[in-house]
Amino acid sequence: MRNAQKQEVLGCINSLKQAHEEIREALKQNNRALAQNMLSECQEFAMSLGENIEKLEREGHPVVPCLEEYCETLYHIYGELNSDRVSSDRVYKRLMKVLSGVENSARKEIRVRREVVFLPYKASMWDSLESVWKAADEDPDCDAYVIPIPYYDKNPDGSFKERHYEAALYPEYVPVVYYEQYDFEKRRPDMIFIHNPYDECNYVTSVDTFFYSKNLKQYTEKLVYIPYYILGEPKLDDPQVLEGMKNFCLVPGVMNAHRVIVQSEDMRQVYVNVLTEAFGEQTRQYWKQKILGLGSPKVEKVLGTKREDLEIPKEWLRIIRKPDGSWKKIVFYNTSVAALLEHNEKMLEKIQDVFRIFYENRDNVALLWRPHPLINATIESMRPHLLGKYRAIVKQYQDEGWGIYDDTVDMDRAVVLSDGYYGDWSSVVHLYQKTGKPVMIQDVEMIMGQEDNAG
Repeated sequence: MRNAQKQEVLGCINSLKQAHEEIREALKQNNRALAQNMLSECQEFAMSLGENIEKLEREGHPVVPCLEEYCETLYHIYGELNSDRVSSDRVYKRLMKVLSGVENSARKEIRVRREVVFLPYKASMWDSLESVWKAADEDPDCDAYVIPIPYYDKNPDGSFKERHYEAALYPEYVPVVYYEQYDFEKRRPDMIFIHNPYDECNYVTSVDTFFYSKNLKQYTEKLVYIPYYILGEPKLDDPQVLEGMKNFCLVPGVMNAHRVIVQSEDMRQVYVNVLTEAFGEQTRQYWKQKILGLGSPKVEKVLGTKREDLEIPKEWLRIIRKPDGSWKKIVFYNTSVAALLEHNEKMLEKIQDVFRIFYENRDNVALLWRPHPLINATIESMRPHLLGKYRAIVKQYQDEGWGIYDDTVDMDRAVVLSDGYYGDWSSVVHLYQKTGKPVMIQDVEMIMGQEDNAG
C-alpha cells in the first residue's frame, strides 16, 4: 500500500474515533435513537474500510479480523441500548478499546510501498540515474518505474522541431514504461528523479513541456534532481568558481527540486554558496538542507564496470585487434559542443588533422571517436553553416573504416574500453580522471598538418 493510502486508512480510523465522541454525547443526552443510528453508520463504514484494505493489500489481511471484531462490538452495543442500564462512558471506552486494536494493527501490519519514477530523456545519460534505480528496484518495499520521456531539437528561434523518443535504446535489463501509460495525476509517485534541469532554458533541446521540473513538482512530495554530468572538483576559495558555477546552479531543476544530489561535499558547498549569494544569506540553511553531496551515479557505473563485462561489436574488434590477435592501444577521442561553438571551422580542421595522425598510426593505435550526443543538433540549431562540412567529415570517417565511430547511448563502454583519453575539456574528462587512466586535452589551435607544410 502506498503511504498516502495508509494515511487515508488511519484517517478513516480517526473519523471513527470522532464518531465515538458523538455517540457518547448522544447517550449522555439520552438520545439512544441517534446513538444507534451512528453505531450502524460506524459498522457500514468499518465494513467498507475492510473491503478497501483487502483490495489494496490481500484477502484476509490482519487488519480485517480486527475490523470484524470492532463490527461485532458495535452490534452488541446496539442491542444493549434497548436496556435501561447503559453507561455512556463505558460504551465509549469499549468502542475505543476495540478500535485501538484496529489502529495498532493498521500501523504495524500495513506495509508501505513507495512508488519511485525515473525520467531520463537521453538514453546516453541514463548512467546518471542507473545505480539509484537499481537500489530502488531491489528494495522489496519499492516499485520503481523507468519512464523515458520525449525531447525535441530546437530551431534558432526556440521553437520545437524534430521529436526524439529513445525508449528502445535502454539496456535490456531496464524495463521501461511508455510515458503515456503512466498517469502522474492519479498515481502521484512518492519520488520523481530527473537529470535534465533546464526546462525551457536550453537553446538546443527541450524535453516535452509536461516534464518541466516546474510542472512535475506538483505530482510528487519529493522531486530529486541529479546532474547528468561530472564537473571538476571546485576550489572553494576561488571567487571565479562561484561565477562559473552559476550556469549549473541557477537553473529551474535546482530551484524546483525538493532535493539536489551532487558529486561531492565540495561541490555541495559551491551550490550552497552560489544560491545563497543569489537569494540572500537568510536562505543558506534552506540550501544546505536541499543540496546533498552524496556522489554521482555516473562514477559508480564506470568504476563498477570491467572490460571483460563489455559487449564489444564485431566491427570494433576488427579495428582493435592486430593480425597476431593482440589488441592495439585504444584512444577515446571526444569532441565537445562547447569547443565547436567556440572554434567553429577551426574545430573541424582540428578533427581532420587528428584523423590524419591516427590514420598514420592505425597499426598500433585504434581511435574511438565519440562526439557529444548533441553536437549534430547543436550545429543544426546554432551553427547551420557548418552542418554540411561536419556531416561530410563524419561520413568519410565512417566509410574509410579504419577507426571506431561511437554514436551509441553507452558512453561508459568507451570509458572502460579505452586506454587513454584525448580531446576537448568536458564533463567526460572529469569522469575519465576517476579511472586513473591518462588524459590529454587537445589544442584546437595546433594543426600538425599546417606545421608540416610550413616546414
